[in-house]
Amino acid sequence: MIVRTLQEAEKTERRVVTQNWESVRLLLKSDGMGFSLHVTTVYPGTVTPMWYRHHLEAVFCIAGEGEVETVEGARVYPVKPGTLYALDQHDKHILRAKTRMRVLCVFNPPLKGKEVHDQAGAYPLDAEEIED
Repeated sequence: MIVRTLQEAEKTERRVVTQNWESVRLLLKSDGMGFSLHVTTVYPGTVTPMWYRHHLEAVFCIAGEGEVETVEGARVYPVKPGTLYALDQHDKHILRAKTRMRVLCVFNPPLKGKEVHDQAGAYPLDAEEIED
């Protein structure tokens, strides 16, 4: 059994910080679950283009407000607490945070640990793993 607290994980290498967001990776590939699970805080006023060409992602908003826009088709969806969006087609998308957002993210295949977006907005498959 794996037991971790968000508060403990925030004080380790499992916390990854960028200019637009910070992500606490509670479950990673090394945990052997077949997916990774993250609690991500998106900073207010940020615009983050993303394209997970190597991963599928589901996002569940637990706090804050923003919107997600599909690049192809230019559809805009409001995101607020209780909203789920799933990038089941490796969708290119843009996340805009109106306020500080907190989201729960699941990735398949699982992230290894230290991934940040590349120039295309994707996570690489060959990222460095976090050692516990």
